[in-house]
Formats: sequence, structure tokens, C-alpha cells
Amino acid sequence: MRPVLIGLLALGLAAPAIAQAPSVPGSRTVAGITGGTYTADAGHTLVKWEVDHLGFSPYFGIFGDVTGTLTLDPKKLGDAKVSVKIPVSKVTTASAGLTQHLLKPAAQGAKADFFGASPADATFVSTKVTPKGQGATIAGNLTLNGVTKPVTLNATFYGAGKAPPQMGNKETVGFRANGVIKRSEFGIGFGVPMVSDEVKLEIAAAFEK
Repeated sequence: MRPVLIGLLALGLAAPAIAQAPSVPGSRTVAGITGGTYTADAGHTLVKWEVDHLGFSPYFGIFGDVTGTLTLDPKKLGDAKVSVKIPVSKVTTASAGLTQHLLKPAAQGAKADFFGASPADATFVSTKVTPKGQGATIAGNLTLNGVTKPVTLNATFYGAGKAPPQMGNKETVGFRANGVIKRSEFGIGFGVPMVSDEVKLEIAAAFEK
């Protein structure tokens, strides 16, 4: 019986500690979303892009420091609007050489292999939002490398709530989204098909107000 008593005592001592464990402020409940205009949390909004490399493996990089706004009414999700700006010049990969190549200036009289030096920011502006369960299909216009094309993203609600005081005490809502583009349609066809024309996009977005 002694081991059993010791075990019960241990559980009793641990219970207060468990009860006092902090919980995260964000909730997966859509009821936590309030209406209004939100601003993108640039430090926690990322756009991951992924291509097929020679048929051997996928390769991905990231855009960060995304800015923009989200206008949202939980009772009228179809009226939601999102507009963001993505600094292409801050693209990053795991390879310093590849990152430099993505931003390599064009040779005289030629076009850049990828984005070139000092590329303009990319933008995405929604044109239609269609609610779908705890998410939505977002149609919009993507402008990249001076070319504008329609793109559709599939977005899923991730969480909502109020950030703790030490992190701004702001109401925050987050989403995940994904989509696919063809880079050649935006004038970035270098290396196709060795490096796939199809680019998978995966987005983690946080907006606060």
C-alpha cells in the first residue's frame, strides 16, 4: 500500500501546480473574433514559397515583414477585405548563395534571373471572400515583378483573442492560407523546368487591432 499512498500524495502536490499552469490567450473559437480593421503583425506574418528542385526534393524560402490590413465583420464574413504588401527584397533562404542569386542584378541588356536588385514589393488585394466553414476562399490580385494576376487562396481560421499586456494587449486574429502560382506568368521563368514553374504558397498571418 505504501507505493500507492506515495503516488496519491504526489498527485495531490502536483494538482495545484497544474491548476496554475498558464494558458495561451488565443482560442480556436470563432466567437473570439470581433469586427473592425486589423493591421498585419509584421513580426508574425510569413509567406513560405516552395518549388520542386530537379525532381529530387522540394525547396522553400520565406518572405517576412508583411504589412497591410484586414477588415472583418464576423457576422458578414463575405464582406471581409484584405490588402497586404510583401517586401520581396527581404526574401530569405537557407543558402546565402541562393538568396544572393534571387536578388542578383540583371546583366546589361538582359533581364534578371529571378527578382533582381531592389525589387518592388509584391501586393495582394482581395476581390472576393467566400466563407467556407471556419475559413474562406479568398480571390484577389497578386502583383509580383510588375505583373498582376488573379490568385485564389484557401484560408483557415487559426485563433483569436487578446494578447497579454507585455505583448501589446491587442485583439488578435490569425489564419493559415495556401495557394499555387506559376512563376513564369510573373516573368520569372529562369530554370524551368529544372526548378518547377509551379510555386506552392503557404501563409501564416496574424492581424491585430
